[in-house]
Amino acid sequence: MRRFARVALLCLSCGVCSLLYGVSQLALSLEQEAGGSRQWQARDSAAPAGSSGRGEEGAGRCKNLSVSFWNSYWMLPSDVCGVNCFWEAAFRYDYMKTQPSETMHLAVVACGERLEETVTMLRSAIIFSIKPLQFHIFAEDQLHKSFKDILDDFPYEGKVNYTLYPITFPSEGEKEWKKLFKPCASQRLFLPLILKDVDSLLYVDTDILFLRPVDDIWSFLRKFNSTQIAAMAPEHEEPRIGWYNRFARHPYYGVTGINSGVMLMNMTRIRRKYFKNDMTTVRLRWGELLMPLLKKYKLNITWGDQDLLNIMFFHNPESLYIFPCQWNYRPDHCIYGSNCKEAEEEGIFILHGNRGVYHDDKQPTFRAVYEAIKNCSFGGDLVHSLLQPLELELQKTVHTYCGRVYEVFIKQLKKSIRDLSVRRSKGS
Repeated sequence: MRRFARVALLCLSCGVCSLLYGVSQLALSLEQEAGGSRQWQARDSAAPAGSSGRGEEGAGRCKNLSVSFWNSYWMLPSDVCGVNCFWEAAFRYDYMKTQPSETMHLAVVACGERLEETVTMLRSAIIFSIKPLQFHIFAEDQLHKSFKDILDDFPYEGKVNYTLYPITFPSEGEKEWKKLFKPCASQRLFLPLILKDVDSLLYVDTDILFLRPVDDIWSFLRKFNSTQIAAMAPEHEEPRIGWYNRFARHPYYGVTGINSGVMLMNMTRIRRKYFKNDMTTVRLRWGELLMPLLKKYKLNITWGDQDLLNIMFFHNPESLYIFPCQWNYRPDHCIYGSNCKEAEEEGIFILHGNRGVYHDDKQPTFRAVYEAIKNCSFGGDLVHSLLQPLELELQKTVHTYCGRVYEVFIKQLKKSIRDLSVRRSKGS
């Protein structure tokens, strides 16, 4: 009986100690959270590369909400706050409401006449997204003031921050990198090396339009397995019209290659990985691989940095997560007949207006969506200011192959607007 009493007393003592530890961690977390809040400010080209315009003090102390909420805190990895699981077990929903949202990092590279197109892309990201956004804008020096003037006038509603960066390439081969394919496009290859403090990043071309929250593509990061470091969509769904499988003079990923216009990256994994390659039996890190690849294939590549990424993932296919075509919907998906089944079923999630289709009359369906988002107002009634005028314009494009399936261009947009209206009515 005494032995039983001693065991019971020991268990009770352990329980009390555990409870006290959890409470102390909670108090520490709340104290740091209160001390770390401050007003955001935009940063211009004078900001050092990788710096952000809004403070996130205390964010690096430990990971938040990284594991099952029901695990006991003493079973967690060392870099996860025990307070999360303690508080979650006691007050599940209140905790979720009061904790700061994860910041989503989005990068774009703008050179030449890409200012308006880039701003329209950023507008589309802001309109529907839920969690805070951090924009990393790499632009030529002469564009910095224009970006700053425009973005400073955006009604951010406290959820958006941006940083402007100059265009920079390694000294070795700088001119070759800058002129590879389109001006400055290969800058994206160096983002893991420049943004050293950013764990994950969504890179998009300037001609991208988000028709649903960025949060939804950001969630693919949680679907990566232990070997995957990036996610992209196939270049084509139909091999008969594929470019890589018909014309490429270099290795490429899968059956039809990949398109890099929308590229989700776990940059921590990219920086740590050693890549298989066809230049040496020794595996090379990302920064060690880029220049040798360019030297070997520069006479055989057509699409610049996208071709280099295809070569990389040809040799490392286990490192790539493939998401469906509706997350990178391009003219090729409809100009020869509809060939993106997922978009037919659920609508287009991200529209990619490559080939300059936003600015000519070759694909009026794409141009109509671009003009509608460019001209709509923040915070207004999007049904009347965006959706209804757009649908009228799209009905005028039914003489084209893409116009015949114009419903796929607004199917998801309708849902995104409806969901946004619900969030606004709830004040969230």
